[in-house]
Amino acid sequence: MTPQERFLALMRFEPVDRMPLWENAPWRSALRRWQREGLGAENQPPAYAECENKVQCGVDLWMRPRYACQVVSDDGKFVTHLTEFGVLQRVPKSPDEMSMPEHIEYPVKSRRDWEELRKRFAPGDGGRWPADWPQRCARWREEGPVLVFQAHRAPGLFGFVRELMGFERTLYAFYDEPDLVHDMMDVQTDLVLSLLPKVVAESPLTSLYFWEDMCYRGGPLISPAMFRQFMLPRYRRITDLVREIGIDVVFVDSDGDVSELIPLWLEAGINGVYPMEVAAGMDVVKLRAQYGRDLLMTGGIDKRVLARDREAIDAELEAKVPLAEKGGYIPHVDHAIPHDVPYANFLYYWEKKKELLGIREPV
Repeated sequence: MTPQERFLALMRFEPVDRMPLWENAPWRSALRRWQREGLGAENQPPAYAECENKVQCGVDLWMRPRYACQVVSDDGKFVTHLTEFGVLQRVPKSPDEMSMPEHIEYPVKSRRDWEELRKRFAPGDGGRWPADWPQRCARWREEGPVLVFQAHRAPGLFGFVRELMGFERTLYAFYDEPDLVHDMMDVQTDLVLSLLPKVVAESPLTSLYFWEDMCYRGGPLISPAMFRQFMLPRYRRITDLVREIGIDVVFVDSDGDVSELIPLWLEAGINGVYPMEVAAGMDVVKLRAQYGRDLLMTGGIDKRVLARDREAIDAELEAKVPLAEKGGYIPHVDHAIPHDVPYANFLYYWEKKKELLGIREPV
């Protein structure tokens, strides 16, 4: 079976020739540690070469043209710079520094900013297609990867607004400027709807993946009522179209405790959720018991146990990996691997996971 055939069969609870291997990447600081602990300078963990071929379709879902990247300040330890997506952020210079960027300013600070920026999301922009699009489609048909309609933090609805306005301003806008939020989500929805038919007609598309990150460990960042008002109708426009043109596996990526939103995503036509963060209370075994075959999942392996010992790794994997045999689930760690994970522990985890999946030979 090709990776695409294997993925779709598993998500449809059909037999597969073997279980798929997926994994989240290490943080840059974790990779540096692994290279010092035996992997070797500049080397990448060979385990990732065993993973299924899962690729994004390469269609540009963001603003065009981008912003001009520029360094605003550099104090020797931190660099403040403007990204191509118009975000002013501060990041550490050291590749071993484990830190999220400090987001200082976002491109949409007012309705006027949005009116100017929305022009960069024009659906008819032919530059959204890779120059080698026909060649890519031919190669994908030959190789059969898991091909997803996804780009940098897109498509999304809540995620689209927060990437342009920032968390705090986005949450206020749901109350103070609902028309602005509606308009921004409409622009993203219309862009996705304009691109999908050509993608499906010309490429062997496997699935659509939304990116939202709209929860934290305490639950969703907006109420279910707001989800219904702002997001559900637009999701339905997109998911109705993808099913009409033959795509029946639709995932959403959100960190945090997503349990309150799962029924709403299912109602919206989204049948898959990942990465199922354990620290936020997500439990793939309990969710399978609750939702049965209605809910598809990937992730759900607590990344924190990789920093502990073999007994903890065994217990986590033995509790969850067997769920994959029943279909509709691919186990991998629930987010990027942090730098407190020794390389020896990762190697043990990887071989133990393959053993439990019944993969005894290199793939």
